Amino acid sequence: MASGKLLVLLGEECRRQKEYTKLDKEYEIEVLLDIGSDTGDALGLAEYAGKTTPVDNFSRLDEILRAEEGSHVRPYPHFSSKTVQGKPLFMYALEGTLSTIQIPTHAEHIYRIKRRDVTSLSAVKLSQRVDAFLAKAPTSDEPSKALGADFRIEAVRASWQRLISEARDREFVVLSLRVVCGSGTYMRSLAPRLGEALGTRALALSIRRTKIGRYWRRLHYLHEV
Repeated sequence: MASGKLLVLLGEECRRQKEYTKLDKEYEIEVLLDIGSDTGDALGLAEYAGKTTPVDNFSRLDEILRAEEGSHVRPYPHFSSKTVQGKPLFMYALEGTLSTIQIPTHAEHIYRIKRRDVTSLSAVKLSQRVDAFLAKAPTSDEPSKALGADFRIEAVRASWQRLISEARDREFVVLSLRVVCGSGTYMRSLAPRLGEALGTRALALSIRRTKIGRYWRRLHYLHEV
């Protein structure tokens, strides 16, 4: 479900890999309100908030977005590859043993987050979008991946089907945002935080990386937008 810019290093440039991983990023994301998931995106087990959250107070929304700007210490997403005691967090999440460890934290920095649009999406259209990208999920028969086999697609699909059946006649709000941030800033953690600030659940419906490069190279661009 993620797309966009990807750096590929060749030859001797591979020796500078750590420098490239520190580069700033820009994303365009869609945040779906009133639905959450255990992964923070649409590839997780979907959960309906059971409420309708209107977004008609744009000044309040923009205030929430501004609160995300700056540096913050955040816990790593449960479904991330950050290792604890030699095992990635997503394995603990799949095992249901997250309570046995302390979730590590890291620093995130958002330079700018801008509201691009606020639209609505019917439950039927949402179902079509979810079905389309679930159909693209890769499969694997590797024993090491048995616990989370095939991204749990059948369980995820079933959770979405139950949700859509329950909320079939409603429209969902989708926030389209542009985010300029430092390396290591998780969009699928940002989306649930925005939902919480709005008094509901939320997830990242789509994530597109549009720029890679150091922040100072984009100062002029930021003033323009």
